Amino acid sequence: MPNRFSLRQILKRLLFPVLRPLADWYLGRTRKFTWKNIEVTVVPGVFHPGLFISTKILLNFLLEQTLSGKKFLELGAGSGIISVFAAKQGAIVTASDISLAAVSNIRSNAANNGVIITTIHSDLFEALPEEKFDIIVINPPYYPRKPQSEKEYAFYCGEEFEYFERLFKDLPGYISSESATWMILSEDCDLQRISRIAANNHLAMEEIFREKQWGEWNYIFQLGRMEE
Repeated sequence: MPNRFSLRQILKRLLFPVLRPLADWYLGRTRKFTWKNIEVTVVPGVFHPGLFISTKILLNFLLEQTLSGKKFLELGAGSGIISVFAAKQGAIVTASDISLAAVSNIRSNAANNGVIITTIHSDLFEALPEEKFDIIVINPPYYPRKPQSEKEYAFYCGEEFEYFERLFKDLPGYISSESATWMILSEDCDLQRISRIAANNHLAMEEIFREKQWGEWNYIFQLGRMEE
């Protein structure tokens, strides 16, 4: 495992200078993305669900879950495709994002897919009224660097993992003992540090699903209060 991981990391470093300009060019225009019977537009500066495997892994995971009638929060919703899917399954959906471009994008994608989504411009829980959700889904930024622009908030969690410090501090106010909070993380992130931050806030991270694509493991964790 260590050798394969190191080789993958080396290949990513070698390919990054080539792939980054191509990705920036592609994402510089509004694009369309289709999954199942859902079509969304992705405007420049918004996390593209087709270029990154985490969104599709979450969508396939949610296919197996019961969402109808559930109060559903997508925290950091990007294009809103997960929220659109949940609304189509009968969930009562709230979608939030720190990016104004994303918030506008979510609203247009909800309208174009004929679903109702409460969309809120919010930095994590900052602008959300405190209420309990049945399901919370999080596809977080996890690279340890300070975001330099609105679009970088989708990738960078702060030099000292400030995103996770705030997420785990405020999350208990929005969940009950019956809630399901699902967060996806890659093997590329510092799983141990993120888990320690959760534990420091009396939250447990339980791995409930894993999938390997393009040589990279992605894990879905269920978050919940630690038992006394």
